[in-house]
Amino acid sequence: MKTYLPAKYQVLRDKEKCIHCKVCVSQCSFDTHYFDEEDGVVRSTDINCIDCQRCVLFCPTTALNIVENPLAYRQNGNWKAEIIDDINKQAESGGVILTGMGNDKNHKIYWDHMLLNASQVTNPSIDPLREPMELTTFLGSKPNNLEFNEKGELISQMGPQIRLEVPMMFAAMSYGAISANCQESMARAATKMGTLWNTGEGGFNVNLRQYGPNTIVQVASGRYGVDLDYLNAGALVEIKIGQGAKPGIGGHLPGRKNSADVSRTRMIPQGTDAISPAPHHDIYSIEDLSQLIFALKEATNFTKPVSVKIAAVHNAPAIASGMVRAGADIVVIDGFRGSTGAAPKIIRDNVGIPIEMALASADARLRAEGIRNQASIVASGGIRNAGDVVKAIALGADAVNLGTAALVAMGCHVCQQCHTGKCAWGICTNDPVLVKRINPDICSERLSNMLRGWSIEIKDILGGLGVNAIESLRGNRLHLRAIDLSEQECKILGINMVGE
Repeated sequence: MKTYLPAKYQVLRDKEKCIHCKVCVSQCSFDTHYFDEEDGVVRSTDINCIDCQRCVLFCPTTALNIVENPLAYRQNGNWKAEIIDDINKQAESGGVILTGMGNDKNHKIYWDHMLLNASQVTNPSIDPLREPMELTTFLGSKPNNLEFNEKGELISQMGPQIRLEVPMMFAAMSYGAISANCQESMARAATKMGTLWNTGEGGFNVNLRQYGPNTIVQVASGRYGVDLDYLNAGALVEIKIGQGAKPGIGGHLPGRKNSADVSRTRMIPQGTDAISPAPHHDIYSIEDLSQLIFALKEATNFTKPVSVKIAAVHNAPAIASGMVRAGADIVVIDGFRGSTGAAPKIIRDNVGIPIEMALASADARLRAEGIRNQASIVASGGIRNAGDVVKAIALGADAVNLGTAALVAMGCHVCQQCHTGKCAWGICTNDPVLVKRINPDICSERLSNMLRGWSIEIKDILGGLGVNAIESLRGNRLHLRAIDLSEQECKILGINMVGE
């Protein structure tokens, strides 16, 4: 039996401004607009609208606006419209509700409840315009002690290190989940700005292998596209155990997004769902993880660091400790606001913890055990601006991953329809017509500009703190103060209240 749901949004068309040019019809990938041949006018089907705003921005006469439908449901604090919609959809389909992006619930964002200290007189601030300010970051295992010869030359054996000119990388987003043009944009921006981008679990498209020195290649439970050439094509190998948007479950690329080129890259049949298992079927203990880590190091002739990515969960500090002892050079922790191309909505909304808490706890655990130097920490999931980056580093991160922020820089309007393959902005789609909406020349420049702007802001903040190197900020929680947080929250974060 068909369930008729009310339209979530209304398309408002100014009849005096609309010239029925059909631009909105051609720009909408969700069939919201159509041309009525009989009347010779453009009309809209509100139920199809997902509020991506593309038609509004491309309308040449500014005749369109989109608003929430005020009559969709009666107001009810417990039975909200979203919950009623979900029940109706499942009553109709009997399936799992998928969604894109990260957790959008109104939980506390801890970045917004932390303030940074500033230098005044006894520890004067630094002017980054006139004095050197160092953002260079090295990722990888460091020795317990550094030894030098009589000439002052370093003689300690160092494992392979990744040099980042900025403490920010692009998060893992696989080919198939996002378009090839998006991946190329990130690859080019990472190369230009001296940082890394991540292939995600969808293999490494041959057209992008020229960017290998600035690429992280990922080994996930599905092992899509993984072979010896793949492992040696990148600068760093990452084992993906979990991700913030869907802790404890595997990956899912809907078959409608598995195009011919995606299938070749992933080495799977075209049009089939790419479902990664929840666990790696060769990892059921820390010892198993250690075996895979050293197998990957051996496969790359011990020339590349190996990172391990987990979702932020309640026992993340203990897991991080085990990962370091298993030989991981880098620990990546992805918070519950981390995004994804497709996740069961019930998992995204109810599983995982904030990255701020997991990061602070993991850093404290590794320091307490005396092994913090043996691995770098990368924080991921919900990093929105330069202030978040600085706070993450002060909490203990060496660097951060940028996912949603990178997509927004390329045009994403966070409409959460990534799983449909119909992204009107050409980002989370493999439709050959829609993909052309992402121009790598333009988007790589926009991404580079974002990183450049954030870097300038980070230097400004460091100058205000009286710190001239990002290295000096790492794990220095004395620079942080809490506002509107409980004593227990401050204890977990390891920071004092404002005024202390």
